[in-house]
Amino acid sequence: MDKLQQNFVRIRKLLDITFFRVLFFIVLGMVLFAVMFSNVKPEKLDTNLFSIAEKTIRSPSTVEDKESTEAKRQEARDQVKPVYTLKNEYTQNRVDLISSIFKTAVEVNDQIAEELKEQTTDILEGTQPIASGPSVSEKAARLKEELTETVSKQLPNQVFTALAQASNDELSIAKDLTVTAISNAMTKRIPADEVENAKKRVEEELKYSTLNENLKLASIELGRYAIIQNEFYDSVATEELRRQAAESVEPVKILQGQIIVEQGDLINQEIYRQLKLTGLLNNTKSLKPFAGLTILIITVLSAIYYYFYQLDSAPEKRQTHLLLYGLIFLLSIFIMKIISMLDGYSGVGYLYPAAMGGMLLKILIDEKLAILTSIVFAVCGSVLFNEGVTGIFNFSEGIYLLFSAMAAILFLSTHNRRSKILQAGLFAALINLLVIAVLLFLPNGKYSGIEYGYYVVTAVVSGFGSAVLTIGLLPFFEASFGILSTMKLIELSNPNHPLLRKILMEAPGTYHHSVMVANLAESACEAIGANGLLARVGSYYHDIGKTRRPNFFIENQMHNDNPHDRLPPEKSAGIIISHVTDGVAILKKFHMPREIIEIAEQHHGTTLLKFFYHKALQTNPDTKEEDFRYPGPRAQSKESAVVGIADSVEAAVRSLSQPTPELIESLVRKIVADRLQDGQLNKCDLTIREIDTVSDTLCETLKGIFHSRIEYPELTKKEVKQA
Repeated sequence: MDKLQQNFVRIRKLLDITFFRVLFFIVLGMVLFAVMFSNVKPEKLDTNLFSIAEKTIRSPSTVEDKESTEAKRQEARDQVKPVYTLKNEYTQNRVDLISSIFKTAVEVNDQIAEELKEQTTDILEGTQPIASGPSVSEKAARLKEELTETVSKQLPNQVFTALAQASNDELSIAKDLTVTAISNAMTKRIPADEVENAKKRVEEELKYSTLNENLKLASIELGRYAIIQNEFYDSVATEELRRQAAESVEPVKILQGQIIVEQGDLINQEIYRQLKLTGLLNNTKSLKPFAGLTILIITVLSAIYYYFYQLDSAPEKRQTHLLLYGLIFLLSIFIMKIISMLDGYSGVGYLYPAAMGGMLLKILIDEKLAILTSIVFAVCGSVLFNEGVTGIFNFSEGIYLLFSAMAAILFLSTHNRRSKILQAGLFAALINLLVIAVLLFLPNGKYSGIEYGYYVVTAVVSGFGSAVLTIGLLPFFEASFGILSTMKLIELSNPNHPLLRKILMEAPGTYHHSVMVANLAESACEAIGANGLLARVGSYYHDIGKTRRPNFFIENQMHNDNPHDRLPPEKSAGIIISHVTDGVAILKKFHMPREIIEIAEQHHGTTLLKFFYHKALQTNPDTKEEDFRYPGPRAQSKESAVVGIADSVEAAVRSLSQPTPELIESLVRKIVADRLQDGQLNKCDLTIREIDTVSDTLCETLKGIFHSRIEYPELTKKEVKQA
């Protein structure tokens, strides 16, 4: 064990160098990569087109089948009917056109009538000879001149002739009949292939009118001329509808876990295409899974590295915790990997002692780190236990591992006795059962009684195994790394510990004094945020050296004579001082933790034995002060400093015959001031404010211990005695 500790010390020193610290995390990353490599490595299928599937093949991930999606979208586009727009304004335009033709004919008649009237007046006055009016053909020609060239060319001459022959009343009736027929036909949709039918409907409507034959034929001809296509193909609207129809089609996806081909089925072209699309063919050359695994490892290890980087603790402690963390991390991952290799059993991952790593980290290092690492273990476990599931991550296993570890971490209290660890493991087993019940019942799965029993056993084994492994590994880590955990401190505070029994049996006064100092030191340390439990346990053992010569210390002399009365002051001082070195030797012999030894070694610092020093000066003025000082060193930690102050204060207050609150406070302040003035607190990181808090706390505690008692009246004393 000593050789192992020496190796750990060498490694710890290397971890103080940034290069080796980064290298340490790189090694952790490489181990993680090697452990999870086989779980992310793509599976190559030895499958050919038109062969028979040797096993049922499922999609490893959800992918979009773009070819099928595009085919469905094209089908949706094809089902959209073309959009035709009805031009309602065309009806009014054609009606206005025909109306204007009839109106022009009326106007021509009016003009001719006016001209004839003027000619008649001139004849009667004798200014013009008698002449006949214009012929029908002339009237028709005149009408054509009044109309546009397009209309004149597109309509036959018979139309203009008939209009020229008709009177205004006949033209008015013909116009009304023709416009009505045109409106009736044009208010309906007339696509290109229905124009002729619409013209026939107009013709049929006008055929049975009461107009004269010539004018009827002209109206029919004008009606047919007016009918045109009023429904046109709208390419913009059609394309918009097709686009909307295509967008409404959901992408065709091959879902993760979806069966692509059943065992024994023929692998046709469509199935082969899907296998290729999901990456199951020729996927061994893909580097994406390994890149993803690398990114995952870098991410989790970066978070852990940052945690240790921002720790505000002594370098030696940080190095120890880092090395310890690495061992617990690797141990947990290796156990996880070994269990994952038992892939022939369903739900084998539930056997993994998920709470072990978290409990070890909380007890030995820190709760925050334990929670962070539990999350990391859950992620790694979901990858390592992915056998039998589609995809890389087994989310059910990840949830199980996370809940199990968190339950144990949160159950553990500050005082982590071994029984508490066992209780935490049993509590984790209970949470395991609940989580498994959720995972089994939510999907509404069908399981037999044997399967339910198997899952119950795995949950209990996981929780109980976590507690057993934690209890078994704790002594190894504590001894190898010299870690003083809370549980170790509680064990050392047990009155049945051999050294405490030794103090009680051989130096009972010192034992009582140590208990009093422990009460004072613990309350003072907790007031300033130091480790109160460490101060208490250190106080128990700080005077263990007095068991070598118990009678030379006043608290153990009872009614015996004081041996110092017969010894020279130099000899007495040597005996008193030696209790520090003797105590350190005893503690080292019993392999006590370094922190406890340091408290015993530093609680007097280099203080002066004033009584014997002044006594020696009376006989020898040349006496050196250094000969009457403790060897030290001075207090290096808050706990050592507080224990030293509490030790002096308790002894001083106990020597008072009538301790009053004022006297106690004055004495405490004086002792603290002497320590400050003597430089005994220069090596520890106590601030002035903390020193003042320590003084106040010691005063309050001592006032509670040495409070004044009410004197019983004489009568009451007698009654009590008789009783």
